[in-house]
Amino acid sequence: MTAWQQNRISAALNGTNPMVMAEMPGGFAVFGDTQFLPGYSVLLPKRVVGSLNDLSVPERVRFLKDMSILGDAVLQVTGALRVNYDILGNRDQFLHAHVFPRYRSEPKERLEKPVWLYPEDHWFDAQYQYDPQKQGRLRSEMTAYLRNYLGGTNDNKNEI
Repeated sequence: MTAWQQNRISAALNGTNPMVMAEMPGGFAVFGDTQFLPGYSVLLPKRVVGSLNDLSVPERVRFLKDMSILGDAVLQVTGALRVNYDILGNRDQFLHAHVFPRYRSEPKERLEKPVWLYPEDHWFDAQYQYDPQKQGRLRSEMTAYLRNYLGGTNDNKNEI
């Protein structure tokens, strides 16, 4: 495990997390380490907390809104059937929101169940890890979507 992986939020804050696509009002949009579902991303908060409830209400609103905007980016760029959102904190005991694209091409028995039921190798084997040669363009397009949103005339400047 690299230094930035040991504390992903601190690494995002100090600019050393290489998976960050964009800093948003409520967190950092990062591309997922594993890409067996291309476009998988995570939203990290701007400070280390144990759960969503540890944020103030305005921080929660920003975080959850940004999670949905990250979902918009995933849907727009990947053409996925839908996205699944998941906020856990079991293995990594800090707030983070998973944004999983779900595809028609997934076997029906997989598509109807949570992503976490994929075999363990999908999470850790090298063949499924982020590879700029394979997913670099997808990541760049998602980054462009997010930056366009953040730089556009959207209401993100006038949030709670």
